[in-house]
Amino acid sequence: MEKSFYKRLKELDKEQQLLIQRKNEKLRNGNGIFNRYKYPVLTAAHIPLYWRYDLNIQTNPFLMERFGINAVMNAGAIKWNNRYLLIARVEGADRKSFFAIAESSTGIDNFKCWPQPVTIPETEIPDTNIYDMRLVQHEDGWIYGLFCTERKDPAAAPGDQSSAIAQCGIVRTKDLKNWERLADLKTKSPQQRNVVLHPEFVNGKYAFYTRPQDSFITAGSGSGIGFGLSDSMINAQVNEEVIIDKRVYHTISELKNGAGPAPIKTKYGWLHLAHGVRNTAAGMRYVLYLFMTDLKDLTKTIYKPAGYFIAPEGEERIGDVSNVVFSNGWIADEDGTVFIYYASSDSRMHVATTTIDWLTDYVMNTAPDGFRSLKSVETINKIIDKNRQFIDKDGNVRMQMDAVKV
Repeated sequence: MEKSFYKRLKELDKEQQLLIQRKNEKLRNGNGIFNRYKYPVLTAAHIPLYWRYDLNIQTNPFLMERFGINAVMNAGAIKWNNRYLLIARVEGADRKSFFAIAESSTGIDNFKCWPQPVTIPETEIPDTNIYDMRLVQHEDGWIYGLFCTERKDPAAAPGDQSSAIAQCGIVRTKDLKNWERLADLKTKSPQQRNVVLHPEFVNGKYAFYTRPQDSFITAGSGSGIGFGLSDSMINAQVNEEVIIDKRVYHTISELKNGAGPAPIKTKYGWLHLAHGVRNTAAGMRYVLYLFMTDLKDLTKTIYKPAGYFIAPEGEERIGDVSNVVFSNGWIADEDGTVFIYYASSDSRMHVATTTIDWLTDYVMNTAPDGFRSLKSVETINKIIDKNRQFIDKDGNVRMQMDAVKV
């Protein structure tokens, strides 16, 4: 038995090391806006063996997994000490989620978990489940983590084990190791999800992007992505929410939408990554989209391309909750490179790379939604008209630069 124990342990360790050390490969011929990569950057298999297995042969002679991991998803992101860090939502086989930090020197592969999961202190009312942390380095000197805290609805009918209340939990840290729990954000909305902290003060106050909703699953009368101010992060309270990005009928976000990570400041405006949800015959479909707000008036949307920015493709469409992409973390490097970390189908984490120049070009020069089929055709015809000089009589693209060797 001892021989089989150590043989199995050696095989498990070898498999995990090969996974962690595997080089990622950029996929060719994308859409010109971002680059996808061949392999996920974090999966359940990346979670350390010593979190999942009792490695003592005396107490676990068959080397059974003692704590199963179901999925790794929805990671916040931050550049820290010249390393790319993800604070991922790890969901155990018991359905409870918690946070784990993984780091990489490249941002696209070789992510390795820190030795222990993150310990988030509880409030007086314990969280049943916590997930989807947005990390932001605020100009006040703290790193804040805003996440969803879920508790059973005390008003649920007897036997109802699904009704829950979601609110925005808040922690802060200076070293990403010691976390101080603050009071949950207070708003006038019955429930809150996908709350994001703006990285700068606004008129001397803390600014929040919110997602007011009536119930745990549906937005109800909640109209979209909100914006509000709080005097402090201690007992933070938003008394007024202004909707800055509304839900609209027959669009990618007609059912729900929510902010992703904290926006990136560019010379043209604040660049936002968000998710939109619509109903289909197969269930809800989540995609990602971009919009830009004014540098001074954060409630004013100045650009918003039609449709989605990233949608699930291929194997990304398969998982615990299929046909979903979700992002709450991105990193903008000093050279203009942007790493977008997104989860697929509530199962695994991926990376896409782009640049500030590409994103601003896309957002500012892609037509907005016309909200009618005829307007979509008009947009296509405008592009065709611009391209007539590059199309031959048979409708084929005429090469403009024959002298260039590809």
